[in-house]
Amino acid sequence: MNSFSWNLVSDLQSMWQYDFMRHAFEAGTIVAIVAGLIGYFVVLRHSAFAAHSLSHVGFAGAAGAVLLSVNPIIGLLAFTTAGGLTMAALGRKAAARDTQVGIVLAFMLGLGVLFISLYKGYATEAYSLLFGQILGISAGDVAVTLIAGLAVLVALVLVWRPLLFDSIDEDVAEAKGLPVTGLNFGFLVLVAVTVSIAVQVVGVLLIFALMVTPGAIAERLARRPSQGISISIAVALAVTWFGLFIAFYLPYPVSFFITTSVFTLYLIVRLAQSLQHRV
Repeated sequence: MNSFSWNLVSDLQSMWQYDFMRHAFEAGTIVAIVAGLIGYFVVLRHSAFAAHSLSHVGFAGAAGAVLLSVNPIIGLLAFTTAGGLTMAALGRKAAARDTQVGIVLAFMLGLGVLFISLYKGYATEAYSLLFGQILGISAGDVAVTLIAGLAVLVALVLVWRPLLFDSIDEDVAEAKGLPVTGLNFGFLVLVAVTVSIAVQVVGVLLIFALMVTPGAIAERLARRPSQGISISIAVALAVTWFGLFIAFYLPYPVSFFITTSVFTLYLIVRLAQSLQHRV
């Protein structure tokens, strides 16, 4: 186990001499920015269940990819995208989509069980996606993550204003003639891609840590959307960097430190606001 020296510069230099830590910080930074940004819209659109469900749908795709001897990330991306489009098609209104999301999730999980049962070997790569594998990310994985992240950011910039309007008040946006259905489809595809790259950091089971909690914190602290997005990204970056830094010195999973720190931060914000309201 590495020793902590209390000299931050020295500790960082020691940490970054290892390729796997540099790759982890690079991928973690990309994922945190994208997840923090998309996550704010997820909270704003009340789509947390959909985002969480897509991560589980992705695991079914990863299991199918393992069965076909394909990279699990490809299967994960294919299934999350297909799942997101199906959810959008079955439930036109973002705020009233829980039933359709649950139906799609149940079907996809059933496929995942089938794929795992058909696979005769040990699906190490698929199972590693359950809790994240950021310390095992290669330079090639970082490049793929960067490309996917940039694609999400570019797409979000192109639909920024109508998506924000639709997220704040879907009914008014529809009355104004905005393509609400198309925005719903497009947004869930963006969520699917974000989930696919975020599972490398926190895993399928802990996706809420980066996809929802920073956005929930931002929603409580921000007075306007631009401020909320900045806070959400900042929180996602802070907990990701903190988790990677601590995990270098302690023999526990990175995802544990990320989820614990962001949950603690959320509780602090809730408590502070509660005390403020009592004064």
